Amino acid sequence: MNILADSVVWITGGGSGIGAAGARALAEAGATVVVSGRRREELERVVGTIRETGGHAEAAVLDVTDEPAVRRTAAAILEAHGRIDTLVASAGLNLPNRSFQSLGPGDWARLVDVNLNGAMHAIQATLPSMRERRSGTIILISSWVGRHAVRLGGPGYNATKQALVALGHSLNMEECGNGLRACVIMPGEVETDFLTQRAAPPPPDELARLLRPDDLGRTIRFVAEMPPHVCVNEILISPTWNRNFLPPAPAAAAASV
Repeated sequence: MNILADSVVWITGGGSGIGAAGARALAEAGATVVVSGRRREELERVVGTIRETGGHAEAAVLDVTDEPAVRRTAAAILEAHGRIDTLVASAGLNLPNRSFQSLGPGDWARLVDVNLNGAMHAIQATLPSMRERRSGTIILISSWVGRHAVRLGGPGYNATKQALVALGHSLNMEECGNGLRACVIMPGEVETDFLTQRAAPPPPDELARLLRPDDLGRTIRFVAEMPPHVCVNEILISPTWNRNFLPPAPAAAAASV
């Protein structure tokens, strides 16, 4: 029997992109998936897609920066289903103006609140029930910049995504004796609406060569389906055509001279 059959998954940031792809992949594997996020319309679209294919999914409108609301959402899932087997913390953002010169205190606080505090709120709301059952998987969606900071990411995004890596390893240090495990997934560029937040989004021919959300959905499922004695501590995944490794285009090189 599939290891995820009859399990319960909570995905923050589940209304679009990587979170939505993870929801589809885990529901296909037999899990009941609760997707949370700020936009009800997007959440309902994901839930509808899963239900149309015979899966089980629910929506919970939630802003992960609201810690009491995160605790209430976790409590509601536990009351309805009795357990949370897998938490996927996928909520995240970056800003169009992200350099030190343009990043104001409010922007910095917003990045930290969503990317780092939001994940921590969900973890803290979920851990007690996982410890009690001595079973649980926590998957944190970081970024390529979680391992290799790049100028394009900006200081706020770079810092918060690297902090998620430390958070995941800290979970494994403290909770492995309780039967819990954490994995930090660090994807390179993924063809999602997230890329439109850049001042200069990749052109269509380059977008077609990037990772796709479903690639990450399969990665999330791979981690969640590992038997309980296996911990995949981290995954660094990128497009084969990795723009971080390629030389700059001739026009860009000429402009930098």
